[in-house]
Amino acid sequence: MSVPRKKTLAFGLVTLALALPACGADIAAGEKKANEVCAACHGPDGNKPIAPEYPKLGGQHRDYLAKTLKDYKSGARTNPIMAGQAQALTNKEIEDLAAYYASRPSTLVTKR
Repeated sequence: MSVPRKKTLAFGLVTLALALPACGADIAAGEKKANEVCAACHGPDGNKPIAPEYPKLGGQHRDYLAKTLKDYKSGARTNPIMAGQAQALTNKEIEDLAAYYASRPSTLVTKR
């Protein structure tokens, strides 16, 4: 028996809403830090990077964003600009930023 698309979408949204507070993230604190540090390159909501090679962050998965920042911080992922930015962040700030950008609408599109 297939589940109607509306029910699946609603379940996914409820799951996401419940998962964000569970990770201890503070979206408002993430927004504040994003406006202070990240917006200069990635745009105010993470969807308007100043250069095409900078990624759009809005709407990305929270766990992906957090892992990426932690990898820049540890040196597991290299980029001179992001390594320097990530070094200054605490684990809490990383979780807050990831939750904030995950909560933003995505402007990503699939080109076929």
